[in-house]
Amino acid sequence: MSTAVSSSTMDREGGHTGFAFKNPLPGLRWKRLEEPLGFIKLLEWLFAIFAFGTCGSFIGETAAVVMCKVSETQTDTDLISVPFSYPFRLYRQRYEMPPCGETESRILHLSGDFSAPAEFFVTLSVFAFLYSMFALVIYLVFHERYTQIKRVPIVDFCVTGVFAFLWLVAASAWGKGLMDVKLATHPSSILSSMPVCQQENVSCSAGVTPFYGLANISVLFGFLNFFIWAANAWFVFKETAWNKQATNKEDSVERGEAEDLQ
Repeated sequence: MSTAVSSSTMDREGGHTGFAFKNPLPGLRWKRLEEPLGFIKLLEWLFAIFAFGTCGSFIGETAAVVMCKVSETQTDTDLISVPFSYPFRLYRQRYEMPPCGETESRILHLSGDFSAPAEFFVTLSVFAFLYSMFALVIYLVFHERYTQIKRVPIVDFCVTGVFAFLWLVAASAWGKGLMDVKLATHPSSILSSMPVCQQENVSCSAGVTPFYGLANISVLFGFLNFFIWAANAWFVFKETAWNKQATNKEDSVERGEAEDLQ
């Protein structure tokens, strides 16, 4: 009997409860993540990481093959490989043109600088990641203050709308920049820039064509982020005083019409 009492007492005091689940962070409102406002913000946080990772970690390689006919029985073959990566300052990527006949060896570079749209895209991803994380902390920890202070939802709505617009600009700019990168790094661009390929005794052909799968995914994540932030703007707007005032006016009008009918 005493054993049963002591065990029940220990259970009430939080002793050997065993299977009872305790929230490690009791101050957080985890149910906020089940609502559209918190769930979409979590998606924004994840997709910002994906956009940053797919663009910032891209590494590509383009190549060309130069075959110089030294004699009727001898042909020298050279493989020219040029790696490139983020932030796509291609003019810094150098490669050596092989000598052949009267043409001497020469150091050449890829053409173009596409760092502006790529860096803007990555920078926006970082700021979107930081703001999404900050907003999630506000939603989970300071939910009461978020709903009580009228200016906070309004600021959140304005910032969300700005991010949605910037995502559209960044995704479009990076998409156009990626198309230019593809043209500048295609093996045909390397072949056309080498004077040695203009000789009759030289045969030039394309080597490795760069694989842009990761870069294409980054553009896709850019537009996905735009749609998510634009959708989230609506749910943030519903938390603002502007929406509540409009709702109250509609309710008062409906009540007035109902009273008139009575």
